[in-house]
Amino acid sequence: MINLSSQNSLLNKFLAEIRDSKIQKDRMRFRKNLERIGEVFAMEISKTLSYKEQSVTTPLGEAQINLNSDKIVLGCILRASLPLHQGLLNYFDDADNAFVSAYRKHYKDGSFEVEVEYLSSTNLDGKILIIADPMLATGKSMVLSYEAMLNKGEPKHTHFVSVIASQEGVDHVKSHMGKNATLWVAALDDELTAQAYIVPGLGDAGDLAFGSKED
Repeated sequence: MINLSSQNSLLNKFLAEIRDSKIQKDRMRFRKNLERIGEVFAMEISKTLSYKEQSVTTPLGEAQINLNSDKIVLGCILRASLPLHQGLLNYFDDADNAFVSAYRKHYKDGSFEVEVEYLSSTNLDGKILIIADPMLATGKSMVLSYEAMLNKGEPKHTHFVSVIASQEGVDHVKSHMGKNATLWVAALDDELTAQAYIVPGLGDAGDLAFGSKED
């Protein structure tokens, strides 16, 4: 696991603003900050990829430059992941994209299950899969979405990306992600409530980005 908050950077500002209950009221800024955090993740992940030297023709000659040689698929867990996914896509702009719908099915006793309802993905064999979900609470949505995507092939390496994670969620993902995988987080919080909300966390990322929903 790589925790980007272990070192100070401009990422701290974006994290502070998405956590701040006053700034959260500006939905557009909340989405933009998630997008910018996605761009930070993309830059960091890009340092781990494979590269091959290629020749580029300029108006005055030839320049040699190392360019990424991996085929990348960006996995988005609907709906809260959309701004984070867009940030990753801004940098990996030629990547293929996969979309999965995972939601909490609540019961009267307060318990819930996570169900995967929809999946759209290209073949993943031998590719780099980057799957994003802004909040890693129990980790169930991430793991179930990942397992659903594996029906489309075996990635060369999988990068799990979350903005804020609980220790419980991290432990759950790490126990299911296999050897060829890396978990990236921007912040790690210790507490998880009985309703599976991260504390201090930031609340419901989907509602803050796109408005409240009916269960």
